[in-house]
Amino acid sequence: MQLEFFPSRTLTLYIARLFITRVLGVLVMLVLVLQMLDLLSESGEILAYPSNGQAQLWTYVMLRAPQLVARFLPYSVLLATIITFVTLNQNSEVIAMKAAGLSAHQVLAPLIVTALAVAVASFAFNEGVVTRASATLKAWQNADYGPLPRDSGVHSNVYVRDGANILMAGTVTGRGPQMVMENVAWYARDAEGMITEQFRSPRATFANPGWKLESATRFDVQNIATQHIGQTIVARGVTPGQVAISSVDADTQNIFELSRSIEQLRAAGRRTSELEGKWWHKLSGPLSSVLMPLLGAIAAFGLARSGQVLIRAVIGMALGFAYFVLDNAALAIGNFGGYPPLVAAWGPFLLFAFIGETVLIRTEE
Repeated sequence: MQLEFFPSRTLTLYIARLFITRVLGVLVMLVLVLQMLDLLSESGEILAYPSNGQAQLWTYVMLRAPQLVARFLPYSVLLATIITFVTLNQNSEVIAMKAAGLSAHQVLAPLIVTALAVAVASFAFNEGVVTRASATLKAWQNADYGPLPRDSGVHSNVYVRDGANILMAGTVTGRGPQMVMENVAWYARDAEGMITEQFRSPRATFANPGWKLESATRFDVQNIATQHIGQTIVARGVTPGQVAISSVDADTQNIFELSRSIEQLRAAGRRTSELEGKWWHKLSGPLSSVLMPLLGAIAAFGLARSGQVLIRAVIGMALGFAYFVLDNAALAIGNFGGYPPLVAAWGPFLLFAFIGETVLIRTEE
C-alpha cells in the first residue's frame, strides 16, 4: 500500500496533463456553441441601432465571452473529470494503478491539485476581466447598443429615492461632483404616493445641490400635458454618494470594490446581506472547480466490461449538476434573507464535499 498522497511524479504529470487538456477542450466547445446561440438571439437588437454592423457584433462577442467562460468553467471541469476517468478506466489504467497499491484518493489527487490551479486562475480571471466586461456590457445593453460607454466606472439602471420622489437613470458615469447621468427620469409624488409630475432628460449633471437636467421635458399627470422646459434642477436632496451606493452591482465590481461598497452601505444603514452573499460566492464559485473531481470520481472505478462505467458516469454527472442547482438555489434564498450570507455561499459546497467523500469512501476505500 502506497502511503504517499500523490502517486509517482510521472503518473501525476500524466494524469494532470490528460485532465487539463480535456478541461480546455470542453470549455472551448461549450463557449463556442453557447456564444453562437447567444449571438443569434442578440444580433437583431444590436443591428437595430443605426450604424451598427459587424464591428459591433464582434464587440458584443468580446464582452460576452468572458461571462460564458466564468459561468461554464466549473461545468467544464466536471465533464472533463468524467471523460478523463472513463478513458482511464476503459484502458484498464485505473486497474493497473490500484494493482500497484494506489488508493482511490491517490488516483484522484492529481486532478484535485490541477483543479485547484484552475480555481485560482478562474478567480483572477473573474476579478480582473469578467467584472469589467460585465459592467461595460450592461451599460451598452441599457443604451440599446448605442455608442459604447468608455468610462470603466459605468453603472446602469440606477434608482434613488428623493424623499417621496424617485430619481432614475439608465447609466451613471464618473464619481463625486463629476458624476453624469444619462436617460434620466424624475417622478414627483404627492403624500399618497401618486405621481403628479414626470421629468425626462437625456443627460443630468450634479448642480450642488440637486441635479441639472438638460433638454428636459415635463409631463403634468393631472392635465395630461407635455412641456419642453430646457434646463431645470430636480432631486435637491440626492448627493453623488447616495447615487454611488444605490448602484452597487456585485457582478460588475471586483472583490475589493465590493468590500468598500458594502462598508458604505452599512454606514448608511442599508441592507447588505445580498451583497455579502455574492461577496462570499466570489470565493466559493471558482473553488467549486476543486469539488468537481471528487463528485465525478465515481466514474473512475467499476469494471468497464460490466457496464458499470456508464452508470457511474451518469451518477457523477448527476451529483455535479445537483450541486450547481442547489448552489444557485441557496444563493437566491440568501438574497431574500432566507439564509445567512455565509451559509448561502458555502453551504452547498461543504454539503457536496461531504457527499462526494462519503460516496468515494463507501464504494472504493
